[in-house]
Amino acid sequence: MNTSSNSVETINSDSKNPLLLPLSLYVKQTVELYLSQLSGHDAVGLHAMVISEVEKPLLETALEHSGYNQTKAAKALGLSRSTLRKKLDQYGIS
Repeated sequence: MNTSSNSVETINSDSKNPLLLPLSLYVKQTVELYLSQLSGHDAVGLHAMVISEVEKPLLETALEHSGYNQTKAAKALGLSRSTLRKKLDQYGIS
């Protein structure tokens, strides 16, 4: 991973005062780490992998936050209820 004065250092989630960083920086750091561990192999299906890794916990958290009310969760996510239901089926979330 390239470390420069402008790059994000490893994020310490154990800190009592964690830094409030944009989600995009966490994603970038994690993807960079993943790519660095490929040992020269080509990445395949990276977009789909990242989307599924982010989307599933996003859906789960929105459902929990809404008290498992799919209409409220869909509204919070900016999705129609039918789209939310399709995505829940896709990820095996009941």
